Amino acid sequence: MASTVNLRFRRSAAQLHALAGVEREIRAQDSHSRRKYLREFNEAFPSYDSLLDSQQIQNVLQEADVILIGDYHALPAAQRYAASLIEQRALHGDRRVVLGVETVFARDQHILEEWWRREIDESELRQRVRFDLDWGYDWAPFHELLVAARDHGEGIYGLDCMPRDNLRKIGARDRHAAAKLAEIRQQHPDAVIFVLFGESHLAPNHLPRVLRKEMPGTRVVTVLQNIDALYWHAAGERTDKVEAVRVNDDVLCVFNATPLEKYESYRLFLDQWSRCDRGPDFAPTIYNLIDSLASFLEINRYSPHNSTQPKFLVDMLPEVHGNSSDAMLRRMLSRKGIEGEQLDAMLESVQERGSAYFPLVNAFCIREFQMMHAAEDAARFLHQACQGLPRRLQGQGSNGNGTPGSASATATADTFYTRVVEHAVAYFGSRVLHPARSAPVIEHSSALSRAACEKAAQVAIRTDLEKFESIAQDWGYCIGSQIYNVYLAGKVKPSGLRRLFLAHLDKPGAARKVCTAVLARIRAATK
Repeated sequence: MASTVNLRFRRSAAQLHALAGVEREIRAQDSHSRRKYLREFNEAFPSYDSLLDSQQIQNVLQEADVILIGDYHALPAAQRYAASLIEQRALHGDRRVVLGVETVFARDQHILEEWWRREIDESELRQRVRFDLDWGYDWAPFHELLVAARDHGEGIYGLDCMPRDNLRKIGARDRHAAAKLAEIRQQHPDAVIFVLFGESHLAPNHLPRVLRKEMPGTRVVTVLQNIDALYWHAAGERTDKVEAVRVNDDVLCVFNATPLEKYESYRLFLDQWSRCDRGPDFAPTIYNLIDSLASFLEINRYSPHNSTQPKFLVDMLPEVHGNSSDAMLRRMLSRKGIEGEQLDAMLESVQERGSAYFPLVNAFCIREFQMMHAAEDAARFLHQACQGLPRRLQGQGSNGNGTPGSASATATADTFYTRVVEHAVAYFGSRVLHPARSAPVIEHSSALSRAACEKAAQVAIRTDLEKFESIAQDWGYCIGSQIYNVYLAGKVKPSGLRRLFLAHLDKPGAARKVCTAVLARIRAATK
């Protein structure tokens, strides 16, 4: 069994590389991180007492009168988690719930109440509270939070006041919010008050201290989200995924995103604000993920030979289309012979997953940054690039968009094993960049053998294309998950994994041999 230190290093290596570049860019554009108030927050939670599961989280929150939830404004998962807590608490039925938010000024309370009474619609609410002008983050997850509070609670309240952009006045904003919460307690004496406020306000000596002074005897619980120091510490735990930790009796921290995901989300907003346009530039994010995975695999991006290294990886980086219209994408893909339902399905995958990599045109299409899918797509690109993109795209194994492309039984079997290896590599790469991704739950995961895989291939060959791809993906994800476990256990090094990325799959029988060898290595490593 790997030691705590080794587990922490292996889970974090690729992320830390990616994070370094993002943090440099953020510091260049945002100097606030050096302010005393923010330093106090960053230094407030260096360690935790114990791990928590879902039921234990609920048990802690069940006893609270006020629940302070830390909000990383640029991360939609932070607002959506707050909405889920409100829904879960309301379902208990023993106490009513209300919501207070930093996002809306207390001066605009009448506007919230008009929306609550359904006198105005979502669009008017957004405009009148000056959400885009005064806040500037994603509207959709915040609106989902408001809807959850309206559906399950008995009130929503704005808590903030001006000035937001002056950290010298931030203490006054804490005192103002505490006074407003005391007023809410008087109006709803038996309710549980949920508060979504910027995470830096939740250091023990910030809003929590002021609130306890304003409301003595009130049971206040702080729910932090994705605190860096706690996340890196938890990466050394032997459990596959840490859901939450107890920092002390009054503070817990949940993990629903990685530090890389957090800071990439913020960097995208900084970029968007600096350019004063409507859409972020996703290209640096995608290139950073690719570069970090390549660095993890010890790939030389400037190698002039394609043997133990891909040839000039820097010259194969994909186009990244963040705000391209469907019409332009249709033209690009149509020029490669992709039409009709196949084309519609590819564009639909972008809407469902937020992004997709299309190897036939060596391009990313990204509408929304979702770490899990973006990391997987980065791994798919790197796998294609390691095998030589121009030659691979002219081959017969896969037609360039992830579906089988041959009619003969032999070729279809080759295509099945090719797709399994491609999915395995993609899933493994996504776990390296995004360790919080859940392991796949697959019925045959306990029988990961050559015979079982060959049986799956025969079943897939006799099905339609959709079922074919589903079976290949299930097997690929399962194998990729096992490869990641073997890596965490220290049984394989990044240089060995690089050989898997470089293994050519286009010759008849090659993919099957690679798949068989990987299965054998997994079984040997797990005995």
